[in-house]
Amino acid sequence: MSSKSESWYLHAGLYAVILVLIYVLIRVAIIEPTEVVENEKYFKAESRARMLNLREGEKLWFNKYNRFTDSMDSLVNFLKTDPSVQKAITGTDSITGKSTNTFVSLKNGEQLWDSLFKSPKSGMAYIIKVDTSKSADTIIDRRGKVIKVDSNTVIGKRYVVECPDGYGKVGDLYSDAMKFTASWE
Repeated sequence: MSSKSESWYLHAGLYAVILVLIYVLIRVAIIEPTEVVENEKYFKAESRARMLNLREGEKLWFNKYNRFTDSMDSLVNFLKTDPSVQKAITGTDSITGKSTNTFVSLKNGEQLWDSLFKSPKSGMAYIIKVDTSKSADTIIDRRGKVIKVDSNTVIGKRYVVECPDGYGKVGDLYSDAMKFTASWE
């Protein structure tokens, strides 16, 4: 048999299969990895912006109550309703004339307090912890007899906010020097 006896539709079908395979290869090798990288960059930047806003909220909470909070509900409610937060957002420095707003705008440009509850990638809640330290003072008489033991519990002098997706943390439970530091700064 000669090559002339092969039908044209067989060649057309093979060309169609080749074109489909080329499209699939381009989609899998070039387009989808680019989308994955762009999505990952977005989730990372958005999550870090939310953690920075939680840090600023914790600072304002500390200024008002002289301790930090580990309740996300209380913190977000405080950010929504407290006049000191609105004053910090809308105020200006009297010397430099710069805005006193230290909150970071989210990627869409808005400041939505309810978005601070969860990480944008997984939808899991941010982990907020505060420290608890106990100190004991024992009073002993001259004969070595224990008269009384005074104990003091201090809650909320340090905090940490951790991202459930692994994009970092803000604050530290063990060091006052790292209290307001983000792990990526």
